[in-house]
Amino acid sequence: MNLLFIVSGLILLILGGNWLLKSAVSISLRLNIPKIVIGMTVVSFATSAPELIVSVKSALNGFPDLAMGNVVGSNVANLGLVLAVTIILSPIQVERSFYKTDWPVMMISSCVLFGFVAFDNSLQRYEGIILVLFLIIFLIYLLKVQKPAVVEELEVKEEAPLSVLKTGILLGLGGVCLWGGSELLISGAVGMAEFYGVSKRVIAVTVVSIGTSVPELAASIIAVMKKEKAISLGNLIGSNMFNILAVLGVTSIIQPIIINDKGLLTNDIYWMLGISFIILPLVFLPRGLRLGWRDGIILLGLYGIFVWTIL
Repeated sequence: MNLLFIVSGLILLILGGNWLLKSAVSISLRLNIPKIVIGMTVVSFATSAPELIVSVKSALNGFPDLAMGNVVGSNVANLGLVLAVTIILSPIQVERSFYKTDWPVMMISSCVLFGFVAFDNSLQRYEGIILVLFLIIFLIYLLKVQKPAVVEELEVKEEAPLSVLKTGILLGLGGVCLWGGSELLISGAVGMAEFYGVSKRVIAVTVVSIGTSVPELAASIIAVMKKEKAISLGNLIGSNMFNILAVLGVTSIIQPIIINDKGLLTNDIYWMLGISFIILPLVFLPRGLRLGWRDGIILLGLYGIFVWTIL
């Protein structure tokens, strides 16, 4: 039953996030908001809505380890699983913005998070405000300074906005599915942890985090099968940065996160930092600005070791 709750919750979260994304983009097009602004704000928030809703509700329901574990596990899965499978199937060329902007900001965000939680085992409200402010400053920097560099990566498809009625229906359905999916997912994750006698953090960094990474993984595989450009490294790094700055930032502003399971701080967060760092040498060695199947095997192997260390 717990597994059914988890699977049903993930399906609802995926559907809800997709419908929310379509309605949000439609509203933005009707308001004549520039595409780059839509890509960097509306699309980013909409695609991170499942992680945000799950983390906020987990913290409010008294399961902070689920909130933190979901983000840490998702960040590891995005690079160790999603990116790994993508580049094993098809190599990708890496944009120059990777080492100029994307990777440095992701590492700074990760290190700031580590600094906030390492000493007092918590993410306080004022620390969440700092994370969100950092995100806002970064978005302004991209828009003002590096707009030409990010237009291509964050392009939103040219399309006519949906009708007002359809936009309203999708917005409502998306909200309901996100709420219902988060309830089912959290109930299933807590129930599974109690049934198997493992910590909620273990379920969060494995089942929940992999589940919330399924849309990115599916999109990557479909792109490879259609011989289209695979999901970019910049998008995955951006997702990791957004998970830290927006998801954990907003969650801790609403409800400070107190970490109970020390494994998050003695093991998981170091894996997040390590796998984020190792992307840099992999991109440049042996051939510059390219990731191939050998890099994918290394990342997938590291992810397998990570999962083994927490089970």
